[in-house]
Amino acid sequence: MAIGSLRASKLRSFLTLLGIILATTTLIAVMSVIEGMNQYIAKEVSDMGAEGFRIRRIVMLGEFDAKRYLELERRNPQMNRDEYDFVRERTKLVREIGMEAFRSVKVDKGSETMEQVQMSGVTPNMAAISSIKTVVGRFVTESDEARRLSVAFIGNDIKDKFFANVDPVGKTINVDGRPFEIIGVAKPLGNVFGQSRDKFVMIPAETYFKMYSSRRGLGYNALAIDQAHLEQAKDEVRSLLRAYRHLRPGQEDTFGIVASDSLVGMWDKLTGTIAATALGVVSVFMVVGGVVIMNIMLAAVTERTHEIGIRKSVGAKRSDILKQFLVEASLMAGAGGLAGVIFAWIVAVLVRSFTPVPMQVPMSSIVVGVGLSSAVGLFFGIFPAQRAAKLDPIEALRYEK
Repeated sequence: MAIGSLRASKLRSFLTLLGIILATTTLIAVMSVIEGMNQYIAKEVSDMGAEGFRIRRIVMLGEFDAKRYLELERRNPQMNRDEYDFVRERTKLVREIGMEAFRSVKVDKGSETMEQVQMSGVTPNMAAISSIKTVVGRFVTESDEARRLSVAFIGNDIKDKFFANVDPVGKTINVDGRPFEIIGVAKPLGNVFGQSRDKFVMIPAETYFKMYSSRRGLGYNALAIDQAHLEQAKDEVRSLLRAYRHLRPGQEDTFGIVASDSLVGMWDKLTGTIAATALGVVSVFMVVGGVVIMNIMLAAVTERTHEIGIRKSVGAKRSDILKQFLVEASLMAGAGGLAGVIFAWIVAVLVRSFTPVPMQVPMSSIVVGVGLSSAVGLFFGIFPAQRAAKLDPIEALRYEK
């Protein structure tokens, strides 16, 4: 009977449920963005893995503070190779620790050029530490490092630009005017918020130092022996760096350490704000939708007063009438929730297709959306249902529309 009531006047039912539909769509869309971004941050943005962490001269997470940055730039010394060797030789809780240096370079081959390519000078163990995987050729080796060879491991963007239809291994590219032989190609990493992660060239660290020196831009990447010892490994490296830099107890660190959990923690703070804002919007929509449902149910009670009188005269109890109208109100709101789920799923598909924002509709959001909308219908249907249940059967039978 409740379904029949909804189908009898489709337009009225849709307009009645519009607030519930908008509320559910908003709720699921926001939860989908948060879920998608959580997975994106964990899998794509942070390529350090569960046991990985990085040590950098300056680390700033969250809102950028120019004054704080200038202070760190002035205070924190550059990281250096002797310091790296000091930590590498003494650490016990780190499975691997590697060194890398960065700069932006120009890559060309013949008449074709690619600007703003990220060059990294890396130690051979960086492939094991990072998420870099080889699809063609090989990564940098100890022999390349020791002999300071001009060899390059390239990202997929470099391959597509200069070697679209050929095997690039053994071919030569020019990096800042210097020829490098390609030894391998990385598995595509994809984009982060529309920015490619495959526009890079990696060369042996010693070759990099020979070209650009080792005085600036160094950083260390490390892997703890396992995830359970991640925090202890970070503390151990921190203690060794403080000892090397002769920092006294109470003095602030002159370096930064960041792990995947740091990025996820920063994102959780941001999503908390987003979720709180969305909750306010959803609450307004839900209340408006609930009030409209209550108004429509009151009108339905008036329209069906004679029917209620007949039901009571043939033995229907107050609880029967109460349940009937509560089921109708809940079903009406639940239908709005289901419509909101469909709209939210369509929004997620469109957003994933045409924007770099990842959206992943979690099953929990569907359950919460439909359950919450049904609960709203139940709550706001109580008053009309009680009014219908309390009707006097004699007076109801005398009622004429």
